[in-house]
Amino acid sequence: MAFGSHTRLDVRRAQQHSSFCSPSSAAAVLVALALVAVWMASSTLVTPADFSPFRPTTTTARPRNRMDPVTVEEDADDPPPLTLRQTETGPGGDNGSHSHSPSLETATEADPQAAQSTSNTKDTPHNKQQQQTASPTPSSYAWKLCNTEAGPDYIPCLDNLQAIRNLRTTKHYEHRERHCPQHPPTCLVPLPKGYTNPIRWPNSRDQIWYNNVPHTKLVEYKGHQNWVKVSGEYLTFPGGGTQFKHGALHYIDFIQEAKKDIAWGKQTRVVLDVGCGVASFGGYLFDRDVLTMSFAPKDEHEAQVQFALERGIPAISAVMGTKRLPFPGRVFDVVHCARCRVPWHIEGGKLLLELDRLLRPGGYFVWSATPVYQKLPEDVEIWEAMSTLTRSMCWEMVNKVKDRVNRVGIAIFRKPTDNSCYEARSAANPPICGEYDDPDAAWNISLQSCVHRLPTDPAIRGSQWPVEWPLRLEKPPYWLKNSEAGVYGKPATEDFQADYEHWKQVISNSYMNDLGIDWSAVRNVMDMKAAYGGFAAALRDLKLWVMNVIPIDSPDTLPIIYERGLFGIYHDWCESFSTYPRTYDLLHANHLFSKIKKRCKLVAVMVEVDRILRPGGRLIVRDSMETMHEVESMAKSLHWEVRKSYSQDNEGLLFVEKTMWRPNEVEAKL
Repeated sequence: MAFGSHTRLDVRRAQQHSSFCSPSSAAAVLVALALVAVWMASSTLVTPADFSPFRPTTTTARPRNRMDPVTVEEDADDPPPLTLRQTETGPGGDNGSHSHSPSLETATEADPQAAQSTSNTKDTPHNKQQQQTASPTPSSYAWKLCNTEAGPDYIPCLDNLQAIRNLRTTKHYEHRERHCPQHPPTCLVPLPKGYTNPIRWPNSRDQIWYNNVPHTKLVEYKGHQNWVKVSGEYLTFPGGGTQFKHGALHYIDFIQEAKKDIAWGKQTRVVLDVGCGVASFGGYLFDRDVLTMSFAPKDEHEAQVQFALERGIPAISAVMGTKRLPFPGRVFDVVHCARCRVPWHIEGGKLLLELDRLLRPGGYFVWSATPVYQKLPEDVEIWEAMSTLTRSMCWEMVNKVKDRVNRVGIAIFRKPTDNSCYEARSAANPPICGEYDDPDAAWNISLQSCVHRLPTDPAIRGSQWPVEWPLRLEKPPYWLKNSEAGVYGKPATEDFQADYEHWKQVISNSYMNDLGIDWSAVRNVMDMKAAYGGFAAALRDLKLWVMNVIPIDSPDTLPIIYERGLFGIYHDWCESFSTYPRTYDLLHANHLFSKIKKRCKLVAVMVEVDRILRPGGRLIVRDSMETMHEVESMAKSLHWEVRKSYSQDNEGLLFVEKTMWRPNEVEAKL
């Protein structure tokens, strides 16, 4: 696979202005400047800054349809590559007398006097003047509250009622799919009445504040199945589900007993849970060192995904409808469906064929539904149709067994590892996908009624199972080739390792201590522009999870992220993300905003950041100074607290915290 390489750009220096003075005063000034330079360089704890962002040869958005090769191009908007420089201790050997702060160091020779360091408590006059001239003042933004039927739960691309009403049909759940407004909203989503800071993980898995997600439909519909209950000011989660009323852990162990090769946390690391409910299955798989991407539609089962995220469990709002799910092909170790209400057997099995696209060769589909174990006429009919369909897809049913505790049954199917079965079929139904039907095509791509051939070359992704977790996290995938350039221009495996080492250094030297983050309060994290997933990998020892987002106009590195035992999603940041408001504790944007503002208004992107982020949540921005000042100005106008701000050589780091503030004025009804 080929990735983009990059070119270094000259760092523009501030012009040296001449002045008239006597020789003696000039000498004194030079000595003073030298002493200041030595003090500044020695009193700063320097951590690595960022590799520069890369993009394909075109800057326009396009469907995620392949691993596009990216050629070297001159691009004046890309910053130079950044490296690590370690400083000495402070004057007199005292490294504790000055505040430690991350500094941004370029690969070119740095001018210590050009470095600036600011914070919300101590701004220099120079920096204040620079901020005022670089971006609009906070008063130039007139924020209003959104006026929508969804209220505090507004998801712009899922609550576009005008577009939904104009649909010709809803037969295939078109009304639950994404229908983004032509112009992204710039209003702010209100808070639920009585909203308070979420309960921390792991306690949040069992209970959340009722006022944060004040919905009771699931309590009424599913209370007897131990999904969720009301207990005073809390909503509690006994750990049950439709197919595991007596708890998810027993059910999880039962699946492994039914097929020991699943080997939770070793052979199986990344799971897709279809129709997840409140995601207790994924929540308890954390105990087995398994990461689960859970999803369910925003439908009459009110707020199920919102419950999951408030609990601290990964989930997105999505539906098996007419479009492919926003994931690359052949990346999930196991796909699970427990009474997920998806009609797998109809219309030639188009929806089940989408799961076939997502499953690794040799991966398992675990199906727990009444047709597996009940004998009602409808169930028998569905089971026979599923049996015929899975055989035609060359899936092998490796076990069918009943759980005596939960009194339900499961069927486990295995996807083939080669093409021999496809070639031996008497009828090619479903047909083999065409040569140009890329299984990695995922963004806004219609479902196809075909099965993709499996790779035969041992050097191609999907021909081998990844090494066991946790080794797969640090080991470059076997299919990365040093004959091809990686995202940052080095040979691919070297690029992978350099990215990982870089983020380990940044996080250990800077993010862990200097930003003042209470990491015990951080659970839901998003890397808004992930490359190899190095940021998420470097956080592996913390009790959190990271949603790695690959923008649709970035090199397609998402398969690498899955190969490492992490997960993520494709997304276009000119549109809203498929999640409820207030669902992330920390957003990380590495050279995202300067890139995305070329295609859409930055204010709309910041509004989406505000929608996603919980009050008390944090945003870390690493970007050009121009963009950083724009973001900082908007953050201040939103009454966010600026915790840290650093800059050097036109590169900056901004760390801000969202507050509870909401405007009083309400926008006209959307």
